[in-house]
Amino acid sequence: MPETVSAGPPASRWEFDAIGTAWSVETPQPLDPAARSRVQGRVDAFDAEWSRFRDDSLVSGLAASGGAIALSTDGQEMLDAYASLSDATDGAVNPLIGGSLERLGYDASYSLRAGEPMPAPADWRERLTWSGGLLALRGPGVIDVGALGKGRLVDIVAGLLPGDGVVDAGGDILARGTTQRVALEHPYDTRRAIGVITIHDEALCASAANRRAWGDGLHHVLDARTGLPVRTIVATWAIAKTAMRADATATALFFDGGPELAAGWGVHWVRMLSDGRLEWSLGSRIDDGSAEVFA
Repeated sequence: MPETVSAGPPASRWEFDAIGTAWSVETPQPLDPAARSRVQGRVDAFDAEWSRFRDDSLVSGLAASGGAIALSTDGQEMLDAYASLSDATDGAVNPLIGGSLERLGYDASYSLRAGEPMPAPADWRERLTWSGGLLALRGPGVIDVGALGKGRLVDIVAGLLPGDGVVDAGGDILARGTTQRVALEHPYDTRRAIGVITIHDEALCASAANRRAWGDGLHHVLDARTGLPVRTIVATWAIAKTAMRADATATALFFDGGPELAAGWGVHWVRMLSDGRLEWSLGSRIDDGSAEVFA
């Protein structure tokens, strides 16, 4: 995962927990109570709509038998991006993957007791529709926006700040009007970094198989076509103008088609294969401490 190793001028830091991870918001001046309240209110509203880990969320209300709910702007943008992810990865990324994650034990109670793998519904676009201000699910299904939802929320929070700042949600980082140098954590040795990336007015998001992992080789990045964890890629990093696209690309890079999607979106990226080799896009910027080794 990314870890900020240096920043610009000293800033005021506000830390809080939300959507199951630690957040920090850095701004040149402390945020006043009204600004903090706006951020917390928006984060709570997002969680109440999209979290499959709480039984009172809107998506949990749809899970048992389907139905229709009002569709937010966030939902429209996220599901449009999911359609692009699904197309690019030949169906490996799918917003109805929630049931597959639950089957492997990554459920609302965090039971971590794995059953038989279950593919996500291949016909998800027929079951799940979003248009005319409505999100509709035909029949049961567990919507999971983990492929890009945290990135979308980072963008939302950054948009609520009165000026420049840095938003870091568990390693999904957006720097606006400032520069951040960020270490890329080695997935096989979290005391080490594979290098450092500098971002300015852009986002860096990562995904790794050593995070949210349990059992015998189980982790949260599943191939929707099989319901099984990905084995060939162990970590990805993506840089984009928005955190949602960086987050989405970091997910797509676990699969064939991810690099092509990144190229189409103008996203820089790095990924590590399970044998320790690195792949990266032309134009990625990573510093090993002495030189820009990927140019």
